[in-house]
Formats: sequence, C-alpha cells, structure tokens
Amino acid sequence: MVRTMSLLRALISTARMVRHTPLLADELVPDNAVLLDAPDERLGPALVAAALGDHEPAAKLLATTRGAAEWEHRDRYTVRLASFALSRDEWLADWLARAPHDPDALLVRAELAVRRAWQSPARAERLRETGPLIAAAAEAAPDDPVPWRIALDHARGTRAPHTAFEALWEQAVRRSARHYGCHVSALTYLSAHGYGSHRECFDFAEQAAEDAPMGSTAQALPLTAAFAYLLSGDTSCVRPERIDEAADRAIALSAACPTADPWPAETRNLLVHVLLARGRWTEALAEFRRIGPYATSFPWASVSDDPLGRFLDARDGVRLEVAAMIPLRGRAGHRASRGHYA
Repeated sequence: MVRTMSLLRALISTARMVRHTPLLADELVPDNAVLLDAPDERLGPALVAAALGDHEPAAKLLATTRGAAEWEHRDRYTVRLASFALSRDEWLADWLARAPHDPDALLVRAELAVRRAWQSPARAERLRETGPLIAAAAEAAPDDPVPWRIALDHARGTRAPHTAFEALWEQAVRRSARHYGCHVSALTYLSAHGYGSHRECFDFAEQAAEDAPMGSTAQALPLTAAFAYLLSGDTSCVRPERIDEAADRAIALSAACPTADPWPAETRNLLVHVLLARGRWTEALAEFRRIGPYATSFPWASVSDDPLGRFLDARDGVRLEVAAMIPLRGRAGHRASRGHYA
C-alpha cells in the first residue's frame, strides 16, 4: 500500500509537470535571449570603446561618478572595467601614459593589479606588491571610498590582522558609511572562510541592514552572508530562520526595483540561488521573472564553470518544481497572474 501511494504521488507530480511547465514559461524570456553580465546603458559604450582601444568614454564615465559621488556605480564600473582589462589592457596602458596622475585611471589600475594578484599562485606575495598602487589611487581621490574597498580586499588576501583591517575599515566608512562594496569585503573577512565566524558575519550584515534606509543596497547584505554560509557547506551554526529572513529582506528590495533591469540583476541572481537552497520555488520563479534577460556570473560561477548554463538549468528546474505543485485542474498562467507565483 505504501509503495502504491508513493507511485501514485510520483505519477500525479509528473502529470502536473507535463501539463503546467510550458505555461509557466510565458513570462520568462527565451533561453536564447538571456545575457550574461550585460552592462547597463552607461557602461556599455565605455566597454565597446575600450575594445577598440579608446579609453575616453571610460574616463568620462568614471569622472562623472566621482564628481557626483556615485560611489556604488563607481565601484561597480571600476570592477567591470578592470575585469575587461584582464584580457585587454592596451586602452588602460594608453590612458595611464597620457594621464599618469588621473585618479580614475589609477583606480582601475589598482583594481586590475589586485585582481591579477588574486589569480596568481603566489597570491600573498603578488598582493603585497600592489600596495603602492592602492595608496596612489587613494591619495589621488581623497573622498573616494572605492580605493579603500580595494584596500580591504587586499588586506584580506594578505591575511592582515584584525587591527589593520579595522583601521582600513574606519577610513572606508568615513568616506561612505553605507558603501556596499566595503561592507561585502568586511563580510567576507568576518565569515568562517576568513577570520571570524558565520554568526559574526550574520550579526554584522543584519545590523548594517537595520541601520540602512529601505531601498538601500545594504538591505541585501544579510543575503550575502547567507550565501557565504551556504557555500561553506557548514550548515550547523546558523538558524535556518536567519537565512529565510535574509531572503525576505532581499525580496522586498527586489520588488522595489524595476523589472528586467541590469542594476539589481546581481542581487536578484544571488537571491534566486539562496531561495533554491531553501526550497522556496514559487518565490524563486517570481525572481526569475524579475531578472528578465540579465543573468550574472555571480553567484553561478561559484558552483559551475558554465554560469549561464547553470542559470538556465536552475530556471528550468524551478519551473518543474512549481508545475508539480499546481493541481491538475488548475491553470498555471491564471493563478500566476493572481499573485500565487509572482
């Protein structure tokens, strides 16, 4: 009898998947329309120009973010430009040759040097060599917190003691009290993978989120702590409720942002990853709809060498899970439109 009931449930679940899965794809962009790490409308032209050897659009973009104190945008654009320069840095070399004291060129140079050092087998030694480059970027733009975020990453890689990290942290938050990148660097340092514990990591992230206004990117910090915890494989020291609460904060943040927008895409991709780990399928499907075509390497590259493929597989898997939950007589598209799956 038990075997019969188990088989019956399996047959019903399969029937639901077959019937409802195609309907649940109605509000998802097709696989061939999904983009990996697509730049926004400001960064895109700078990357295209850099590919052609022209640094001017990148210089103007970063100068604009510096002048307007757009620190979150400045940090993200610096990371993307340095990532591009990992394989093609002629435009950056030309920029530095023409303007060796330009604070924006020095910032990209420092980020690039740290990224290259992190990839080296002799990481600690290579990172120590980048110290003067970070200092030069910080001195060139005294109000900019981004060089201090780079310094925090550098300190983590060189295994700096708590006192040294705290001194850098003080300099960073003095320039921007809620700078997201600096907080993420501190979270990584505090995690069990770094120099603290996962409980400390959650405490820090939750307090930062509490102190930040609604709609601030800092609301996603507990989600970052949850991801680091789940990725570690040690799931015994933090209550599951804290992970769900972190996801709930991020869901509220995502709901306040425009749908299918590249700016919140990384937070939404990270949110989906955590929701999948918690088996929250309907909420994950809603986030995939909000993501639209904007897949991001993080967090999928942390679990796969093919981040885009992993994103698409996860999206298909969520559709199957949600379809299996819908009664055979239900209409997936109708119910989703009423908010059950959106």
